[in-house]
Amino acid sequence: MRTTTVCARVGLAAALVAACACARPTGAVVSTEQAELRIVTIAGGLEKPWSLAFLPSGDVLVTELRGDLRLLHNGRLLPQLVGGVPLVETRDQAGLMDIALHPRFADNHLLYLTYSKKGPAGNTPALARARFDGARLADLRDIFVADAWSDDSGGNTGSRVVFGPDGTLYMSIGERHEQTPAQDMGTHKGKIVRLNEDGRVPADNPFTARAGARPEIFALGVRNPQGLFFDTVSGALWENEHGPLGGDELNLIAAGRNYGWPSITYGKNYDGTIISNDTARDGMEQPLAHWVPSISPSGLVVYHGDRFPAWRGNIFEGALSGEHLRRLVMENGKVTHQEVIDAGPLKRRIRDVREGPDGLLYLLTDAPGAVLRLEPR
Repeated sequence: MRTTTVCARVGLAAALVAACACARPTGAVVSTEQAELRIVTIAGGLEKPWSLAFLPSGDVLVTELRGDLRLLHNGRLLPQLVGGVPLVETRDQAGLMDIALHPRFADNHLLYLTYSKKGPAGNTPALARARFDGARLADLRDIFVADAWSDDSGGNTGSRVVFGPDGTLYMSIGERHEQTPAQDMGTHKGKIVRLNEDGRVPADNPFTARAGARPEIFALGVRNPQGLFFDTVSGALWENEHGPLGGDELNLIAAGRNYGWPSITYGKNYDGTIISNDTARDGMEQPLAHWVPSISPSGLVVYHGDRFPAWRGNIFEGALSGEHLRRLVMENGKVTHQEVIDAGPLKRRIRDVREGPDGLLYLLTDAPGAVLRLEPR
């Protein structure tokens, strides 16, 4: 049931509120430790939505794993698809994945998509750039094709893309169900890469002078990174990843650091056999949090909005197999508290979490495929 309200349109936040709240649906109420939430379904009927981006107009772009790009206009999911998307290979966890707007999108209309690209060696994560004219993509081209090919499946692909404040972008790439390449500097498997906005290699990347190393590599030793977020307030790059049988991790990513997979891990092989007897080694970073059994963490965000003051600085991440939204409290560089929010519509596979320009939290759920908004009650 929908009730009509009068909506003001002032700036981007007001445009989003107008687009998503003029026809304001009622929603379930969920209690948490810090706040009572109203969970509003903004759009349903999506097929495995993977990521979303808020446009200056107040519209929202949503990627679907199967290879479609959808547009939410005035709070309504348009039936027509956005044209001009890359041809993706959809297998297992691979397909059309993340979306990020250029920092100057309002002027240049450029956006970036990570997707699974098919080739003679199987499929690999790729990064495409295009110009969005409001209805379709134009001037689409790959600016980076990872050397992370696999002809086995679309498993452990990654893949997120975020911009840092200096205009460079970071892309996460999974190890493709092959453990040892995550420590091999001659491949992009199991790495976080850093690129200029046109795909060129930044001169100050940490391994540009190392013989045999791929110059795009920023950090190594990750497994299946499903969340990536650059917190411009603290200057921190956050990543989460799936372990195998247990050993999911939350990491603080820094230039040139090694995050250990598979040399150190808190997980085991899926058949229960040992991957490594070590959970720590010199020269390898420890996660800030890890989960045994697995929760399958997904998209993450550090919240800095004003609609939930008690949550400022908290990390929120979705959990796929865990079917919940997880809140993590950070103090002095450590995770000091975690809250599992899994009541009502939040008891679902949550794929992505974003803070909207209106200061509210937006979630994507796998099945049923939907865009949800969290509001203070």
